Amino acid sequence: MTDTADQLSHALAHPAAALREPSLGSRLDPWVKSYAQRTAGMTTSEIRALFSVASRPEVVSLAGGMPYLSALPMDTVAATVAQMLATQGLTALQYGSGQGDPTLREQILEVMALEGISAHADDVMVTTGSQQALDLVTRIFIDPGDVVLAEAPSYVGALGVFASYQAEVAHVASDNDGLVPHALEERIRGLLASGKRIKFLYTVPNFHNPAGTTLSPQRRPQILEICQRHGILVLEDNPYGLLGFDGEPPAAMRSLSEDGVVYLGTFSKTFAPGLRVGWALAPHAVREKLVLANESAILCPSAYAQMTVSAYLATCDWKAQIKVYRELYRERRDAMIESLSARLPQASWTHPEGGFYVWLTLPEGLNAKAMLPRALTERVAYVPGTAFFADGTGHRNVRLSYCYPDPDRIREGVRRFAGVVQSELELLETFGPYDVTTGRAVRSRGVQSPAVDLS
Repeated sequence: MTDTADQLSHALAHPAAALREPSLGSRLDPWVKSYAQRTAGMTTSEIRALFSVASRPEVVSLAGGMPYLSALPMDTVAATVAQMLATQGLTALQYGSGQGDPTLREQILEVMALEGISAHADDVMVTTGSQQALDLVTRIFIDPGDVVLAEAPSYVGALGVFASYQAEVAHVASDNDGLVPHALEERIRGLLASGKRIKFLYTVPNFHNPAGTTLSPQRRPQILEICQRHGILVLEDNPYGLLGFDGEPPAAMRSLSEDGVVYLGTFSKTFAPGLRVGWALAPHAVREKLVLANESAILCPSAYAQMTVSAYLATCDWKAQIKVYRELYRERRDAMIESLSARLPQASWTHPEGGFYVWLTLPEGLNAKAMLPRALTERVAYVPGTAFFADGTGHRNVRLSYCYPDPDRIREGVRRFAGVVQSELELLETFGPYDVTTGRAVRSRGVQSPAVDLS
């Protein structure tokens, strides 16, 4: 455990060393000089780097956002898949349409109707998870140097896509009510004044990943008006919209604007991520470009995966299953919030109304990335806030996930996490604040101290 924590600590603390370019002809990578410039933006996700450690049974993982699939009626799902293969197997195992299965696209309209969206199946394109939809939208809109606006913080998977297409990410302030409209207006004006070309605003308005916040109903039309006035597309990513804990699902931004929004959805959170079935709902002209991009990338999404989802929607009570998930995640959210309140009064955090995540702010002077190796040694995992900012800020922030561990496991994870924070506070009192670039203490009560490794 210690060796693994040390290796992870070094990789997180010294990303430049991990990414150092090999020399031409190196056995490590003989093709390094031949890569396209855009590969410079392809870097290892801090979340992926955690998986090998966080998946160990002795570690309480508050890091990953894996749905709790044990809540699915697996016998019913298995029977549904078997029946689908017995009756439609030749179609399910064959090539399909680049736009996606027509029956599933009609069923997707029923899913989106729960969020107030009225649309036509012709403008829906099925993708290999909404992550691929995010990639395709970026591919057809972004030239190197173009600007993508995104909340601060923002989904790490989106930041990776934007970097891979050499986009410049401009973060916009958000608070407990989501993206701040006047901050968006100011950011846009500043970028345009400096000659930048803004292509779209990327937003997760409902039960945000990682912040756990929800864009208020009052702000949604304001955000849309600002973007429409400046000719900026809104890319609405909504994987958690049906997983609210109270009341009806929030109305999607797409329900307020047909032409100014590309909406991304997925079955990964409400059914099964392993099937990799998502979709994009786009204005007609944009949808045509997306289909062409999809066909050039993968020819067609998996017919088997699509027909599995379609059979599930047609024969199982999927709405009742969503209610099961909502209650299950609400119980786990409550366990995390109650545990944090009891054990970490020095910190602050968001109070999510749905979804998978709590966004925590550590006491002044602590560095979430630097203290991660100590946390892993104490057998608890989380994601440092730096993963969710394009500029590497967020050192005092932590994303805690409550979707997968049961409530008792969550309480134990918070207990271990709180112990690590308390230890770090004691070290801070003794040795002074961190140097955020090295994770080391730099002074002790105003006197320069030896470099004390706090990992």
